[in-house]
Amino acid sequence: MARNFKELRDRMSERSREASEVEYRRLVEEMSLLQLRKAREMTQVKLAEELHVGQGDISRLERRTDMYVSTLASYLHAVGAELEIRAVFPDGREVKITQFAE
Repeated sequence: MARNFKELRDRMSERSREASEVEYRRLVEEMSLLQLRKAREMTQVKLAEELHVGQGDISRLERRTDMYVSTLASYLHAVGAELEIRAVFPDGREVKITQFAE
């Protein structure tokens, strides 16, 4: 029998709820391009129209592990985001890289 998520969550221990929240935040903060597009409720066809390419090009792009910064920036702009490149150092310091800004 299916259960309401709220009902199940209410029965979880406080520790389990906290762990669940941490995992939820991690999943929301880390997405592949495909997951990001789907979260923005866009189809490959719609995104292809925005970028003036074919749907197959979007499919290939979403599977790539290496691409031009400009290609990634265009993809992100089409789904409503801006690309920001940061260097993160072991001591936690972060530096925004501005070389690729338009």
